[in-house]
Amino acid sequence: MKKIFLATLVISLFQIQTIIAQSAITTATPFLLISPDARSGGLGDMGVATSPDAYSIHYNAAKVAFSESQYTVGVSYTPWLRNLTNDVFLGNITFSNKLNERSAWAASLNYFSLGTIDLTDELGAPLGTEKPNDLAIDGSYALKLNDGLSMAVTLRYIRSDLSIKIDNSELQTVNTFAVDLGAYYQSEETNYGDFNGRWRAGMSIANMGPRVQMRVGGTKSFIPTNLRLGGGFDFILDDMSTIKTGLETTKLLVPSPQRDIDGDGILEGKDNDVDFFTGMFQSFNDAPGGFKEELKEFTWSASAEYEYDETFAFRLGYFHESELKGARKFFTLGAGFKFKSSKVDVSYLMNSADVRNPLENTLRFSISFDFGDFFEEF
Repeated sequence: MKKIFLATLVISLFQIQTIIAQSAITTATPFLLISPDARSGGLGDMGVATSPDAYSIHYNAAKVAFSESQYTVGVSYTPWLRNLTNDVFLGNITFSNKLNERSAWAASLNYFSLGTIDLTDELGAPLGTEKPNDLAIDGSYALKLNDGLSMAVTLRYIRSDLSIKIDNSELQTVNTFAVDLGAYYQSEETNYGDFNGRWRAGMSIANMGPRVQMRVGGTKSFIPTNLRLGGGFDFILDDMSTIKTGLETTKLLVPSPQRDIDGDGILEGKDNDVDFFTGMFQSFNDAPGGFKEELKEFTWSASAEYEYDETFAFRLGYFHESELKGARKFFTLGAGFKFKSSKVDVSYLMNSADVRNPLENTLRFSISFDFGDFFEEF
């Protein structure tokens, strides 16, 4: 348990998405952008077009329709800021059910604990303790439009309780909702001479929802509406070995903040005091630095996953973000092991940027269970 003497540190530590930078885009409820599972954690945090697994609902719920099991359950635990404290973490539970050959539904719970905070006044006198936390509950429905293409819609309830129960506290509990839309394509296995192959592609727009007011009487903040686009190819070398490759790009669909570029006191860029729907479209052409800066708002990641006999997997990944927009850059390693109906995944992040990453030098674990083979309608 950490003792924090200034309660306002809670605001600066957990409302900021990754790093305080003049041109960085910040949002409320940034925990929604954290990858909850170790498989994605070993693939450079990508997931929109990777092969389906128990955690598909977080990245692209449309993948659930391609699940090879009737039921899947996933449980994951991600330590956060482990170098500073031992009681901040993200926990996740998911469940999916393939109803028939063409449709499936899924649900998940994300819980982000900010640990226990001892509050004191300026003289060190105790003022009590707080346990701020964030929560998201999701429900999704996925439908195959044909043998290779599926789409999904997700409804999300979000609760962010960062309020501090002391006199004159400006923070308040937030309750809101959001919607995700996703699409996923998976080709049939095709022969390419010395090997067979399969193409994958995916798209999702996550966390489309109204702005929220984190402070009493304060300006409303955007939640992290996020666009993901990705693709991949599976090299099916033989009956035992497969290499799965992938590329993914993401972009926050949140307006860029105005700023003084020339130092003349004049703010450049578009006014970002707009509704969330207008802000989604405005986010593509409102950067103060023009089109060149807009391109820097896209992150990208690349990955490779070697799978042997569907029982062991080894993973590599890389994630890149512009220094102007947050400067996250890291390599990832991961492995997966399957024992009958259960799968255990682990991942490790190696930071390659000058700024610290909350997950560097941290092992992440997740486990999932598959029940029942996939079936066809009669």
